[in-house]
This record gives sequence, structure tokens and C-alpha cells, in this order.
Amino acid sequence: MEVIMLIEFLKKLLKEEKVVEKVEKVEKAEPKVTVDESALIEVRNSAKEIILEAKDRALRIKSEAEEESSKVRSKAMEEEKKMAVARAEVDARARELEERSRTLKRAKEAIDKMTSDAEDLLRQRKESLEKIAGLTRQEARGELMKEFDKELIEEKSKKIREMKEEVQKNVEEDAKKLLVETMRFGSTDYVVEYTTSKVALPDEEIKGRIIGKEGRNIKKLEELSGVEFDLDSSQGEILLSCFDPIRREVARLSLERLIKDGRIQPARIEDIYKQTSEEIDHIIFKAGDDLCHRVGAYNIPRDLVYMLGKFKYRFSYGQNMIEHTLEETKMGVALAYELKANVDTVRLGCLFHDIGKIVTEDEGTHIQLGVDLLNKHKIAEEVVNCIAEHHEDKPFSSIESAIVNLVDHVSGARPGARGEDYESYIKRMRALEDAAKQFDGIDKVYAISAGREVRVFVEPTKVDDDSTAFLAREIAKKIELEQTYPGVVKVTVIRETRVTETAK
Repeated sequence: MEVIMLIEFLKKLLKEEKVVEKVEKVEKAEPKVTVDESALIEVRNSAKEIILEAKDRALRIKSEAEEESSKVRSKAMEEEKKMAVARAEVDARARELEERSRTLKRAKEAIDKMTSDAEDLLRQRKESLEKIAGLTRQEARGELMKEFDKELIEEKSKKIREMKEEVQKNVEEDAKKLLVETMRFGSTDYVVEYTTSKVALPDEEIKGRIIGKEGRNIKKLEELSGVEFDLDSSQGEILLSCFDPIRREVARLSLERLIKDGRIQPARIEDIYKQTSEEIDHIIFKAGDDLCHRVGAYNIPRDLVYMLGKFKYRFSYGQNMIEHTLEETKMGVALAYELKANVDTVRLGCLFHDIGKIVTEDEGTHIQLGVDLLNKHKIAEEVVNCIAEHHEDKPFSSIESAIVNLVDHVSGARPGARGEDYESYIKRMRALEDAAKQFDGIDKVYAISAGREVRVFVEPTKVDDDSTAFLAREIAKKIELEQTYPGVVKVTVIRETRVTETAK
């Protein structure tokens, strides 16, 4: 750019010098016209100043151009040196690669030759072996593979045995630790609780008011509640007897309120009983809802929540069903997390596992009643299977069922969880057996499954096949009328005929 400017400036300078020359020529020429002398001097001086300034500027530009040219030449020389060095390096690298390529080519040729020699040698040896062994190549290969497979099987068997021994050595200890850790999640302060269906009386005279004229008050109470009121067995209190704990609780609270109110008459009894029943229903639903929230189960059908709330008044061998269910569910969820099982399935399986125990409208085992109830409300099949299999009536269909079974045993069998009046238990079992023994043709009677089943063996000479069905129905009816028992009692009559002959 500066070079171009220099050229333009020089052109301008030459033009000004020509102007000056023309002026001088005019001055030397013979004047034809009159010229202002002072103006002419001023023009001449101005032209000289311009020429001097132009020359200085030209020298400066020339100096700068020479300096810039020197720098460019110096930089060009440096770049040329670098390019020369780079060309030298490239040439050296090319020579090195060429030499390496020749070396690799020679190595490849040597390897190919060695491979060819080895193949020839191997072929010769195979031919020699075939001649010596009298086997073809395929036959020899088959024999070799058989031997190899045998050795491999033995090695695998050895490894498997070693792994089994190692697992067996650690599995029991790990299982104990896992169960202890699981039980820690479900531990509660609750041990054993017993229901007492007794109402304390302020004085003995109030018994007469409870009985009423011609017994109308006590009859009304028993008719509404379905509970038997025993006023004579205990001094200063009334004993309420009924297997249904909810009816017994409603009757107890109703009687306490009637005694406190003082107006004991049939109309008032009906009002108090209705009011108490409604309050108990509310308490039951609230207890069920609280249980569901404590175990983390949500979106449960309202009817099932109400059924779960009945656990508040239900006890199994002295163990409250709400506490048992809560404890079992906590342990089941903890165990499911450890074993990578389906936590939600185990949660619901533990929550509903004993729901059949509070189904009183239908007959059947608590397992079958629970399964039918859950199917009615379209609960998931995996959860229903946990209920159906938690007493091992069916083989376990999943690990979730096995977990529910395990934690149910742990919760019920741990020390302090349940209590039992063994004298009453034995008395009840004997009463069931005695009820069946009163019929003719009975050989042996056994009450099994904690009184849930009675097995009757008859004498085949006295009872025929047609009579066994009638006998089973009569025994069941007698037990139903005379005995008090939880759930249902299954009566099984067995008639076995054995005929023995001796070959002489």
C-alpha cells in the first residue's frame, strides 16, 4: 500500500516540477503582457517549498520501504531455512519408512516360508500318525475331542463341587444375619394382649335393672348383640361371651353406657346399641386406614380397608392381628429389598395374608376366604398367590410367596409373640374328639390342625360307604351346636377296608 502511495506522490512531484519549469520559461521569455512581480515571487517560493517537502517525504518513504523490504527478505530467508529443515526431516522419515517397509517385507517372506515349512511338517506328522495309529484324521480328531470333553466335564464338576461347598459354608451364616436384620425392622414393644369381655358393676342391685321385668332388658341386649350375658359367674361384674370380638365389643360398650345413663329399657337399649355400632364402624375403618398408611399401602378399596380395621378386635393366640400384620409387613418389605424381590407384592401379601380370618359370612378356611375376597376386589394375581400359599397349602409360585410365609412364621413363632392357655386348648381338642366318639361305629378320632379338622376312623364292619356321608354331616352338626371354635371345623370320616389272604 505504501509503495502505491509513493508512486502517486512521485507523479505529483513531477507534475509540480514541470509547472515550475514552465514558470521559469515564461519569466525568461520576452514578456508580451504585464505580470505582477510579487505574485510571481510568491508562486515561485510556494513551488520550491512543495518541492522540498516532497523530496523529504520521498526520502522518508523510501527509507521506510527499504526497511520493510529488509524485514520481508529476512522473514523470507527464515521461512526458507525452516522449509529446508522440514524437507530434510521429511526426506529422512521417508528413507526410514522405506527401510522399515523393506525390513517388514523380508520378515513376512521369512514368516511365510516358516509357515509353509510348518504346514508341510505337520502334514507329514499327521500322515505318519495315521499310518502308526491306523486312524483317519477325522477319527483321530473325534477321539481327541472325546478325551478333551471328558477332562472338561471332570474339571467343571470339580469346580461346581468347590463352589457348592463354599456357598454351603457361608449360606447359613448369611441367612442368619439376614433374618436377624429383617426381624430388627419389624420388632415392636408389643408382646401379648388378651381381651377381657367383662363389665364392672357399681353395685349388685343394678343387675336387676339390667335383667328387667320378666328379663325383657337382658333378652333385648342378647337379641341385638348376639352375645351371651352371664350375670351369675362373677361377683360385681358381668361376663360377656361371644366368639365374634366385634359384637362382643359393641355389647360391652353399650352395656357400660346404659349403666352410666341409668335408663335401662328396651327402647333406650336399641338407641344406645345403634349409636355404639356406628361409632365402632368408624373406629374400625380408621384403624384399617391407619394400618395401611403405616405399612405404606395406598389406593386400597374401601371395603378391604374396613375389613383390615377389624383386626383391631381380632386376636390369634393372644396376639393382636393389627400388631401381627404390621410386624410381619415391616419384616417382609425389608427382606424383599434384600432379596431384590417385588416389594409391593410382598407388602400387599403380608397386609392381606390373614384377612380371611375376619370373614364370617361364608364358610371355609381363612386362606380360601381370603383368596375369594381378594379376587372379588380384583387384587393382582401375584398378591392373591401369596395369600393362597402362605401356609404352604400350595407350592410356592414365587419368591414373594416364600417371603410372606417366612415372615408370618417369624412373627407368630418368635418368643413372646403369642400366648396360649394350654389347659383350655387341650380341653377344646378333647371336646371335639368326644363329640365324634358319641356316635356308633367310631373306631378312632383325632383333632388336628389346632382344632380346625377332625378325622374320624370308623369300623368298616359297622359303617358302610353310604353311611359315612350321613355320619360326617351329623358330627359336624353336633360340633356346630355344642362347641365354640374359631373359624370352621372340617370333619373327615375315613372308612378303610383291608382284606388279607395267605398263599399256602
